Amino acid sequence: MNLDVNMSTPHVSLTSRMLRRGPLEAVATTIIAAGVVMLMQPFSLTLYSWSFVVTLFGTVTFTIVSKVRE
Repeated sequence: MNLDVNMSTPHVSLTSRMLRRGPLEAVATTIIAAGVVMLMQPFSLTLYSWSFVVTLFGTVTFTIVSKVRE
């Protein structure tokens, strides 16, 4: 019986680790938070104008990502 450590752990690529639910949900949540901050800031009309689109994009992204495998 071979007890090599490298053989017992499966090889997981970087893209496979990045395309999991946890990191993608964190990114989507950050996008939603950025949209809310853009909505509440009083300095730039451009940021305020784009806030709804950014918040909507983050919400749709979060909804899609929540369907991704664990």
